[in-house]
Amino acid sequence: MVDYSKWKNIEISDDEDDTHPNIDTPSLFRWRHQARVERMAEMDHEKDEFKKKRQSYQARLMDVKERISKKDGNEDALKKELEKIEAEGKELDRIENDMIKKEKKTPWNVDTISKPGFEKTVINKKAGRKPDENLSEEEREQRMKQFVKENEKLCKQYGMLRKYDDSKRFLQEHLHLVGEETANYLVIWSINLEMEEKHELMAHVAHQCICMQYILELAKQLDVDPRACVASFFSKIQHCQPEYRAQFESEIEGFKGRIQKRAQEKIQEAIAQAEEEERKERLGPGGLDPADVFESLPDELKACFESRDVELLQKTIAAMPVDVAKLHMKRCVDSGLWVPNAADLEGDKKEDDDSDDAAGGEEKTDDAKSESAAKEEPIYTGVSTEDVD
Repeated sequence: MVDYSKWKNIEISDDEDDTHPNIDTPSLFRWRHQARVERMAEMDHEKDEFKKKRQSYQARLMDVKERISKKDGNEDALKKELEKIEAEGKELDRIENDMIKKEKKTPWNVDTISKPGFEKTVINKKAGRKPDENLSEEEREQRMKQFVKENEKLCKQYGMLRKYDDSKRFLQEHLHLVGEETANYLVIWSINLEMEEKHELMAHVAHQCICMQYILELAKQLDVDPRACVASFFSKIQHCQPEYRAQFESEIEGFKGRIQKRAQEKIQEAIAQAEEEERKERLGPGGLDPADVFESLPDELKACFESRDVELLQKTIAAMPVDVAKLHMKRCVDSGLWVPNAADLEGDKKEDDDSDDAAGGEEKTDDAKSESAAKEEPIYTGVSTEDVD
């Protein structure tokens, strides 16, 4: 059965001719019209003032939360201020509900009973291919570096948010963050946190990363700009079916597993790289590793090098077959285990050092400083495609 009750509460039109004969009809119409316009203007003013208060509340709330997370100031005072602001938020929610109820009870009139249906014509066109989709790998990496340089602080703020409403509001205020670059940054950050054994923080950042990836996937399915899908995703995830929630949680767990695996791989890669650099530093003049050469020597030669007994070494070499002795001694020389004429070389080196100290000591110091500065210079590794896949 159709409910017609909503049509009963309609304010009489300005041109209604059903009036008392003794009343000046034009004056009555003008009074009604003026009163109605003033009421509507007052309601619009209340809405504008409420909107300003809501924006001020959100800005102060985000500022205090950020200061608490950074431990910027007295923690107890900040917590009290946060409680006060949250209480203001509850009061604002109550005022908003009252305004909604009041608006529903307001009688309809000629201005509110209908609205124009066609103010403009919009022709939907499929968005063309974005320019960044044709970028090379080097251009993508350079673009990512520039994005991180300009937005790293905002990306971290988004990664630390915990409530869906806060994440939604934050992304709507910073729509330029809605993209692949933010998702990639959160992936790299999650891997670094896992390598630092900050497992709980990694799990939280991973959750925020999956939210961003879901927004991007939703935009791809709808073939629209990702920035238009922020509100849709958070509304859906907050009021979703159990099946969708289970799928979302499963995706987060799978992502955390991949992060943990990649973190272990990067740790092993770092260890292997350090060992390789250490091995290269040990290499002798012939490019051989002294540790490997020493392990391959016969036991009698090992004993000579361990005891540093030159005479015993000479006797041991003399007792060996010529070709075998030459092979072992050549490998020892190439690895730096044995330096022929070491005494003469040390004397020459000492004389050269004395000469250098007298003539060019200052220049040598400058070279040493340059070499030290080169070693201390930080290197930006960028984003690896293996990390963001």
